[in-house]
Amino acid sequence: MTLRQAQGPILEEEEEVVDAATAGSARDEASRTVLDPIARDAGAPDGQPSRRANIARLFARGRRPSWTLALAVAVIVVAVLWAVVPWLFTSYDPIDGVPADKLLPPSAAHWFGTDAIGRDLYARVVYGAIHSLSGALIAVTVGLAAGTLLGVIAGSVGGWLDDVLMRIVDVLLSIPGLLLSLSVIILLGFGTVNAAIAVGIGSVASFARLSRSEVVRVRRTDYVEAAFGSGGSFASVLRRHVLPNSLTAVVGLAALQFGGAILAISTLGFLGYGAPPPTPEWGLLIAEGRNYVATAWWLTTLPGLVVVVVVLSANRISQSIGRGTR
Repeated sequence: MTLRQAQGPILEEEEEVVDAATAGSARDEASRTVLDPIARDAGAPDGQPSRRANIARLFARGRRPSWTLALAVAVIVVAVLWAVVPWLFTSYDPIDGVPADKLLPPSAAHWFGTDAIGRDLYARVVYGAIHSLSGALIAVTVGLAAGTLLGVIAGSVGGWLDDVLMRIVDVLLSIPGLLLSLSVIILLGFGTVNAAIAVGIGSVASFARLSRSEVVRVRRTDYVEAAFGSGGSFASVLRRHVLPNSLTAVVGLAALQFGGAILAISTLGFLGYGAPPPTPEWGLLIAEGRNYVATAWWLTTLPGLVVVVVVLSANRISQSIGRGTR
């Protein structure tokens, strides 16, 4: 057997690899031929595909908008409408009930059944959305504002101030969120607003850590160094270049924290630290029905399912925002 005959299978495999690479290059070139005019029409810089080009590339790969994302957005929209215009979704009073209709199972007249004093549970869930969603919004606002401020200061100034602030953040991260919220709410007092502030303080460390890392990453880029080299002041470069390019991931975390805040506020309401009875708050509704689990399962199951669906929807939207940052 000659050397050429022994190397025959190997050479054939190499030729197949070269042919496959050539075909792949041809497909990539054809794709660029289609997408480059779109990028030029959108005014994208050289080497950076525009948003329209990215959308075209997704459709070229056969991908379509996710139905789970559309469903999550629909759930959040319905929950917001419950909080804003609850009277459009139910005609029952969430506070006053009919004692003769107590502990009725779900039916066409009472979608979620009735509680121990004859109040329509669906009406109480709908009217309770304002307390849970507004509390979650307050909590996210507190965590986003305070945490982002600490992170931006630590990441932009650096030095000993960065070390001190990050050690404080490490201490906050080492404390369980529920324990920290309980400690704060004991100092502030009970109520939905105080519970929301307590949950927001518990999330400051997460926002601070993420915003600091994003600011440090952006500050090391070439265009920020060029902005400083061209005579830009610290405040102007921070406002025009660093902040706009470092807050996208923080917004995604805020969407994720919104769902977590709803769950945390409901947990505090379940433990009795939130809104007092007979306020129709989601966590309190679950707590009121736990004594009737064996005979009236709907009192805890249906409000609990509402909380789970809303939290999962908020997390799905946050996941979509996070993918958009990559």
